Amino acid sequence: MNNRIKFFLGHLCISVLVALIVICVVFVLWYPSPLAKAAGVTHVFLMLLVIDVILGPLLGLLVYKEGKKTLKMDLTVIILIQIAALSYGLYSIAQARPVWIAFNHDRFELVRNNELKTENIMYAQAQYQQPTWLTLQYIAVKPADDPQERQIEQMSAMLNGVSLAQYPERYIAINQAKTQIQSQVRDLSQLKQWNDEKTIQAVFSQHPHANGWLPLETYGLAMVVLINKEKAEVIKIVDLRPWN
Repeated sequence: MNNRIKFFLGHLCISVLVALIVICVVFVLWYPSPLAKAAGVTHVFLMLLVIDVILGPLLGLLVYKEGKKTLKMDLTVIILIQIAALSYGLYSIAQARPVWIAFNHDRFELVRNNELKTENIMYAQAQYQQPTWLTLQYIAVKPADDPQERQIEQMSAMLNGVSLAQYPERYIAINQAKTQIQSQVRDLSQLKQWNDEKTIQAVFSQHPHANGWLPLETYGLAMVVLINKEKAEVIKIVDLRPWN
């Protein structure tokens, strides 16, 4: 085996290893199933990896030539471009990663890192001032005490397209919204309007403790959060439609 093939195989193996690590970070920590589908990140990310993993080693194979004076420089440039492309793509995905799943009024909302409104972050509770890099967290949005103010906030959110779930200073622990969650939980039979009955049965057979649900509003494909109504406990996010 000549040096050209050895370099190509080594480059390819390292690229694949890095890609596997990055895939674990993105699809296990930042976009756990089925949120990758909801966010529409899967195709974009996999395309980035394919380009980076395949094109990098192939370019190295094409330029590799024994005795070439600029060989080291050429290979260094290719590897640096490969690293820069992957880093930029990963940075963009990290900035848009989901960080909070917020119960707000009658549904859950998926909140991305770059959607957070941090102008008044100093008024947020300490645990909500900095989103974690490790996993999504469930929280609730504290409603206004005055019913009239609550209606104004809801109307403003509809008109401006900015949800209260984007303001960390309004976050409270999800168990503090237990009564409100229980009052909003929807009956399982309602899912039949927008989902195949066999699919619903298959999902709920895997989660027997779920006896209700709430919508999960995302910036892509809306999904369903399964709930145990008696405990107001989140069971699982599932790939079912809460509406058309």
